[in-house]
Amino acid sequence: MAEITKTPEWQSLEKHYKKIKDLHMKDLFENDTDRFESNHILFDDFLFDYSKNRITKETKELLISLARTADIENWRRRLFSGEKINFTENRSALHIALRNRSNNPIMVDGKDVMPLVNDELSKIRKLSDEIRNGSWKGYSGKKITSIVNIGIGGSDLGPSMVCSALKPFGSKEITPHFVSNVDAADLSQVLDVCDPETTLFIIASKTFTTQETMTNAFSARDWFIDKAKKNEFIKNHFVAISSNSEAVIEFGIHPENIFVLWDWVGGRYSLWSSIGLSIAIFIGMKNFEALLEGGHEADNHFIAEPIEKNIPIMMALIGVWYINFFDFSTYAILPYDQCLTKLPAYLQQADMESNGKFIGRNNQKVCQKTGPILWGEAGTNGQHAFYQLLHQGTEIVPSDFIMPINSNYKLGNDKHNHHNILQSNFIAQTQSLMMGKSKHDVESEMKNEIDDNPDLKRLISHRTFEGNRPSNSILFKSLTPKALGKLIALYEHKIFTQGIIWNINSFDQWGVEYGKQIAKLVLPELESKKDTKAFDSSTNNLIKYINNNS
Repeated sequence: MAEITKTPEWQSLEKHYKKIKDLHMKDLFENDTDRFESNHILFDDFLFDYSKNRITKETKELLISLARTADIENWRRRLFSGEKINFTENRSALHIALRNRSNNPIMVDGKDVMPLVNDELSKIRKLSDEIRNGSWKGYSGKKITSIVNIGIGGSDLGPSMVCSALKPFGSKEITPHFVSNVDAADLSQVLDVCDPETTLFIIASKTFTTQETMTNAFSARDWFIDKAKKNEFIKNHFVAISSNSEAVIEFGIHPENIFVLWDWVGGRYSLWSSIGLSIAIFIGMKNFEALLEGGHEADNHFIAEPIEKNIPIMMALIGVWYINFFDFSTYAILPYDQCLTKLPAYLQQADMESNGKFIGRNNQKVCQKTGPILWGEAGTNGQHAFYQLLHQGTEIVPSDFIMPINSNYKLGNDKHNHHNILQSNFIAQTQSLMMGKSKHDVESEMKNEIDDNPDLKRLISHRTFEGNRPSNSILFKSLTPKALGKLIALYEHKIFTQGIIWNINSFDQWGVEYGKQIAKLVLPELESKKDTKAFDSSTNNLIKYINNNS
């Protein structure tokens, strides 16, 4: 394929951008009172409202043409077929197989992987049922009441986010903990509240060599043996998720306690796999399967729906429009549900680790920006932190507002209904970001104050809002396991679509590996406690300063 920026479709978008870049969304709504009708998509109970974006009918037509030029319809087929589209690692990217509830064959190297997936699901079901019903006992005969998931990146963020989001569906007798940081504070604080007699450790590492994870794993094992006194008790309290069974067994974990993770499952797409063991234990296998079902339904939507009715593709195209034409570099995820407080961090990894690339599939440097800087916070907390910048800052931040219509928590009365207040803020923010407030409107509001004190006129400009700040709104009935599965999978496919348009491989992460390589060179210098000349002057002196003060 020709470089995307050289295509007629891209060049048409460049011309179109110059023509409409100063249009105000307020005027678009005033000129088309039915603007919402032609700028939203319904998928089951999911409403994706993209009407509050700086786009016209022509913009959409041009963006859809761009998607066709990028061959997105063929690429999504290639993704689902098991083709090794992760070409730098010679791997498929088949997270969709993990949630394939129709059980239709999905092939890798000429073999159907679904029997492997289903076998692993059976193992997850068996262990999660045994932990939840109490038949799995600790070494002293007590039930397991604490689960400690030790992993990092996708082996941590996914399970941690899902367990937090679905806490209303979780067991009241089991507490999940998540340890990822190699900083001793992370593991120590978790161990302080755990009882070795009632704790199950899940060591999640595909290679079983990840430095941060294995450092925490060995320390957890030392803590456990110090309390339990016998190595043989490890069988009751440690399981592993890995493709390196030899290293797992050497660690001391019983072969029956090993769960498999295949090389066609990327870390940031792995919560659907045995990496989701902590999820299944906490919310139960029935709910875990509902999560998978939601992801599968989103897969069917992505593969089957035409571009103009396809939520992930339209999300992706709107993002490309802002990143590559308006030069808006950042992107906010704003969930209006406290249970989704970890969603921005989860999607930050999913998006920035996938599409933070400057080399294309043609091995050449890309000719356009790739990957937004993604960040966010749960509403309404964010409103009292960074929304000032969203409304009046010099940076324009396209945002996704996400909210379940019904809360899993009922609190308050007719006058003080928590969820109604939350919903009113959700709606108000998207509307005010779009509309803005003119000097005339502010002056009218302040008329009485100014009549009493004319000096207050100087405040008018400070109270104005340009508006024209874009946002998407995503609404769904309630935050259930199935709804969360849909939401996550929709974003996965959005990220994939953008990667295709930018002609990059969204499934490798060499940038993650490079820092680890250097860390392995630095560690011996720190451990030697001697001055070093192995690196540049800054690095050498940082090592020296640490050694002299530790």
